[in-house]
Amino acid sequence: MSLPPRDVPDPAAGDAGPLPARSVLRLALPALPVLAAEPLYVLVDTAVVGRLGAVPLAGLAVAGVMFMQVTSQLNFLSYGTTARSARLHGAGRRSAAVGEGVQATWLALAVGLVVLGMGQLVAGPVARVLGDGGEVASAAVSWLRIALFGAPLVLVTLAGNGWMRGVQDTVRPMRYVLAGNGLSALMCPFLVHGAGDWAGWGLEGSAMANVAAQTVVAGMFLGALAKERRAAPAEDPVPLRPVPSLIRAQLALGRDLILRTAAFQACFLSATAVAARFGAPSVAAHQIVLQLWNFQALVLDAVAIAAQSLVGAALGAGGAARARAVAKQVTRYGLILGVGFAVLFAALYPVLPGVFTADPATLAAVPVAWWFFAALQPVAGVVFAIDGVLLGAGDAGFLRTTTLLAAAVGFLPLIWLSLVFGWGLAGIWAGLSLFMLVRLVAVGLRTRSGRWAVTGAVRD
Repeated sequence: MSLPPRDVPDPAAGDAGPLPARSVLRLALPALPVLAAEPLYVLVDTAVVGRLGAVPLAGLAVAGVMFMQVTSQLNFLSYGTTARSARLHGAGRRSAAVGEGVQATWLALAVGLVVLGMGQLVAGPVARVLGDGGEVASAAVSWLRIALFGAPLVLVTLAGNGWMRGVQDTVRPMRYVLAGNGLSALMCPFLVHGAGDWAGWGLEGSAMANVAAQTVVAGMFLGALAKERRAAPAEDPVPLRPVPSLIRAQLALGRDLILRTAAFQACFLSATAVAARFGAPSVAAHQIVLQLWNFQALVLDAVAIAAQSLVGAALGAGGAARARAVAKQVTRYGLILGVGFAVLFAALYPVLPGVFTADPATLAAVPVAWWFFAALQPVAGVVFAIDGVLLGAGDAGFLRTTTLLAAAVGFLPLIWLSLVFGWGLAGIWAGLSLFMLVRLVAVGLRTRSGRWAVTGAVRD
């Protein structure tokens, strides 16, 4: 496989003329399968383990939530690396751009080993709190103790996605991630249920399939770094040793992104907890609509990833006007997608909820959340697109502050007031609406101000 050209700035870093739609699609379309691969595999894993019975499936649910909470908190290894790598790529410094990926990989391995060690210590106590303290907790621990060996590998994959998006290569990550998840999907039924006279390893087989796939994917990303090193000119090598100053800079950016992610998780976990207080139909209806929200977010995030790469490259090449033009263009794309989703989900309301459940009480509760969900689509399209712009510009501090503010004054108060005053799903989804509207105003004003468009290969 040939590598992309070296030291060639992206066309987006030139003048401020219109950006061809294909430039966005070239990055966004391959990014979409990468974003969707994990949720789709979780569905496969759930279906395979579900045949073992209720206890293993419940154990997988508890352990899976624990594992995903940890890895999702560390997604700065992807998004932060993209922001830094894209600027260097735009400045024509490909070796330095890939070097950001090397440092992110060292950081991923170090943090991953800490997660592995700490996870083994706290797996039992946390599983007992989240589970039933009995069979379910025991099943969760048995899965988690194996799956945790994949934590460093997952973080290496996040770092690999980050630097490759930064150098505007989203095709190879797509191939790597699909290959790994495909392998895991093939191995999982065999390792869980066995074949012939072999009964399989049950729930633990699911965790082993995960780790095997994560090993393959991480190996591919490490191989890509090795190829970059071989292809680098002698006068501009890719640094392979840890560089403490670069790692500290990545950690500073990561701090802001971790706090931002924590705000999201606090809001959505609180929303689910409060919905559960209103009975099984309410929490089931909330889960259906929330999973659809997560699905459409994948498509909008693909546009945001393209915005990250293009804006970072433009600013790295000194093209502030081009970066602002890209921001306007991807915001329009986000709005168009959001309006399209709003129309689609409104049209599908008579049939789509019935795909997920036949329970009359749950179906009766769905409309309360559904119409908030549909109406929010245009807002989400714009907010997610601008998030990508500001992340590409390295404006993570602003995004951290505004997300925390929107959570503190919007989402969380309405969630808990809903519990106190019995507003149910209407109050919860009104909270999400306020959360999104506060963010819309904040990122919209920030984008119009132009203060985010700081040029240079590295943002201070």
